[in-house]
Amino acid sequence: MADRNQQKTLPLRTINDFKSKLVGGGARPNLFEVELAFPSQLQINSKVVEDARFLVKAAALPSSTINPVEIPFRGRILKIAGDRTFETWTITVINDSTFEIRSAFEKWMNFINKLDDGTGATNPIDYQRHARVHQLDREGKILRSYKFWDIFPTNLSTIDLSYETTDTIEEFTVEMQVHYWEAIKGTAENAGGESIL
Repeated sequence: MADRNQQKTLPLRTINDFKSKLVGGGARPNLFEVELAFPSQLQINSKVVEDARFLVKAAALPSSTINPVEIPFRGRILKIAGDRTFETWTITVINDSTFEIRSAFEKWMNFINKLDDGTGATNPIDYQRHARVHQLDREGKILRSYKFWDIFPTNLSTIDLSYETTDTIEEFTVEMQVHYWEAIKGTAENAGGESIL
């Protein structure tokens, strides 16, 4: 039996060891692309979807949460796995002078709940759509993608206007609810995830 007091010696790690593990130089947060889709009833021009690939300037790869169920027992807490929850997905959009992307989201939200009388689409299949966010490598190949199922916008941010704001371009954020998401394997062998259409 080994001496409990004997310390385990780890092998010496060098910067070259670290470099060999950083495959592809690491994934970069500024190399991504977002694919949006809008309800067909809105008849949004396909150009808007194509422009969004360039003008969505910030997004997020999704988090993964399984909430614990806590069960008290004689002064202790037993934790077991509970239900999975999916966080709101937020994108930031650069607003060009056509306002086409913002207009598309305004129409989408009005389709769900009209501004003047509160009526709107009630069947989720009519107003929910899918979206994808792709993590790219430095050559533009898809390393990994996430598909967000059954999304719809619930918050379209303000655009602040001011005489004092110069040398900048307007931006706005859109918060969307997510039913669930799936990982999609990209071109990289080590990307993992599920292969889905």
